[in-house]
Amino acid sequence: MKRVLITGAAGFLGSHLCDRFIKEGFYVIAMDNLVTGDLRNIEHLRSNTNFEFIHHDISKHIVIDGELNYILNFASPASPIDYLKIPIQTLKVGSLGTHNCLGLARAKGARILVASTSEVYGDPLVHPQNEEYWGHVNPVGYRGCYDEAKRFQEAITMAYHRHHGVETRIVRIFNTYGPRMRLNDGRVLPAFIGQALRGEDLTVFGDGSQTRSFCYVDDLVEGIYRLLMSDYAMPVNVGNPAEITIGEFAEEIIKLTGTTQKVVYKPLPQDDPKQRQPDITLAKEVLGWGPKVSREEGLKITYDYFKNLPEERLYEETHHREFK
Repeated sequence: MKRVLITGAAGFLGSHLCDRFIKEGFYVIAMDNLVTGDLRNIEHLRSNTNFEFIHHDISKHIVIDGELNYILNFASPASPIDYLKIPIQTLKVGSLGTHNCLGLARAKGARILVASTSEVYGDPLVHPQNEEYWGHVNPVGYRGCYDEAKRFQEAITMAYHRHHGVETRIVRIFNTYGPRMRLNDGRVLPAFIGQALRGEDLTVFGDGSQTRSFCYVDDLVEGIYRLLMSDYAMPVNVGNPAEITIGEFAEEIIKLTGTTQKVVYKPLPQDDPKQRQPDITLAKEVLGWGPKVSREEGLKITYDYFKNLPEERLYEETHHREFK
């Protein structure tokens, strides 16, 4: 039985990856320090004999006994509300944490996939964004703690690949949504659904003309799995190229949820990307991958998930959290 370590396993994407690798017949070692993750996301796996959970911060030395075939490094705050409150931890997990995971991969002879992000492109001057574009990022802005952590993560991953011969894979993830995402994480899709569920007006920053492209989580997981099993070491965009303006998306959420609230406009935050759309030509060519779930279908599944949460958890999910 192949063994895989998934860091950030109690988070939104990490928990879905745990599900996929259990389904594929792997022994899954899940690791999370639970700063932004939630054990309830993986509670359904805790009794599985092919699953174990380790409470650990990967910014500190990682010890795994026995053979290890694969590592998926998904440990990082990924939302503005999180990384603006814990910027130093965000930088440490992207740098020290990635270094530790790469060192473990080298020691075990494991293949490692690291989760990068479309934020490496910053507020892009090229549209749509392809893997050859180097980005337009403000390293000293408020978002720099996340953007530069991810850019460093890619750099050290390629250094381990070229200098030490470690088998590495890099996925650049674009906006993803689905069940288990946190409604209080500050990103546009969960923010809109959370506001609708609370009966609040939907907040659009700027004039609503900025764009995003949303990928359903099952499609993303399929792309990640294919990339891990491929022979391609350079970064690959994985996302849904179906682009929509934030203003149009707010109207979609109002229609989906049946809320009677209106859209209100606030100033655009510093360095907020004006456009975000993946060029997935490379993913199609190298992985034979493309998204299959439409936004209409995926949003309905996601909204139904949150509507059916227990009242106590829904309250937690729709109110901002504080970090100690």
